[in-house]
Amino acid sequence: MKIRSFTHLDAWKIGHELVIEIYKATDHFPKHERYGLIDQLRRAVVSITSNVAEGFYKRTSADKNRFYTISIGSVAELQNQLLIARDLHYFNDVIFRQFAEKTVRVHKLLNGLLKSSQTKS
Repeated sequence: MKIRSFTHLDAWKIGHELVIEIYKATDHFPKHERYGLIDQLRRAVVSITSNVAEGFYKRTSADKNRFYTISIGSVAELQNQLLIARDLHYFNDVIFRQFAEKTVRVHKLLNGLLKSSQTKS
């Protein structure tokens, strides 16, 4: 079955779950983080799914690869920011592990997208 929308990609679906979870979790951060870590976490997580969406509709493999690669970079950025949030005790270890595991899953799915796009060139 041919996937006709980015919303059918597992990388986007799991990434979207992560977006919602990060937004909800950061609602409980201290107010002084509003223009700091909260914004950084939210921008990074939104960038993951936004680049998957944009890459999906690109016509050439090179263009797809560029956006999927940017998305992978955003996962790494998010992972770093999650470590900072944990170390500042904004997340407990259980929540941090849940987020960390989901970022690893998204990263693997994105690598699969990237490989799939490269084999179609």
